[in-house]
Amino acid sequence: MYQQIAEALRQQIADGTLAAGAQLPTEAELTDLYEVGRGTVRQGLTLLVNEGLVVPTRPRGYFVRKREPMVFRPQAEFRKRPYSVEMDAFVTEHSADGRSPRQMIEVAIMEPPQDIAKRLQLEDGQLVAVRRRIRWLDGEPFNLNDSYFPLDLVSESEILRPDDISRGANEVLAELGYRQVRALDELYVRMPTPDEARRLELGAGTPVAYHICTGYTENGQPVRVAVTVLPGDRHVITYERKREASEDAQ
Repeated sequence: MYQQIAEALRQQIADGTLAAGAQLPTEAELTDLYEVGRGTVRQGLTLLVNEGLVVPTRPRGYFVRKREPMVFRPQAEFRKRPYSVEMDAFVTEHSADGRSPRQMIEVAIMEPPQDIAKRLQLEDGQLVAVRRRIRWLDGEPFNLNDSYFPLDLVSESEILRPDDISRGANEVLAELGYRQVRALDELYVRMPTPDEARRLELGAGTPVAYHICTGYTENGQPVRVAVTVLPGDRHVITYERKREASEDAQ
């Protein structure tokens, strides 16, 4: 019965009968409607919470979740910066959309995880600088972004400061003589680690997209690996592709 209750409410959410922000019938009302116990109703509601469809707001009840996904555009990374002098790219772009963005940046020097060291082609014992970010929109944590750089390339640069870099870390690398001319993107979908779920305040059953971007210089040297964790219920990942002229000629 709890699955039937969840399916009935799920259908009402899907067809708009219960619109974003609408309050669901109370536990007492659902108990009377389906002639079941309060525990059965709560099981059905918990399913919808775990699916990210509704949010519990005690003591008021359950509400249909308002979805305002962030558009994540990996191809925008090499766009010319700064967007504005005062704000970095993330804050600028989403402020223009009428939303309230903010981020927290931490910087650390560390031995890289094995997969990062492999992508950066580092020798044993080489250290990396990592810039860790948590990004919020409208008070909700939206994604995690960790960027790794070989320490010997950036040790004297502002990349090691836990501040916004208005022109972007990519431009700082270019000024140091390591301009990136191409990037390799990898996308994985998985369940979050406990730490990711805690930092992103994820409900049970919410998968994440795991985007890894490795940037290379003209001579093929990898100089940066950026890892972004994107909750599946908060993002739309978009790529733009263009047919090359040589393809048209074939």
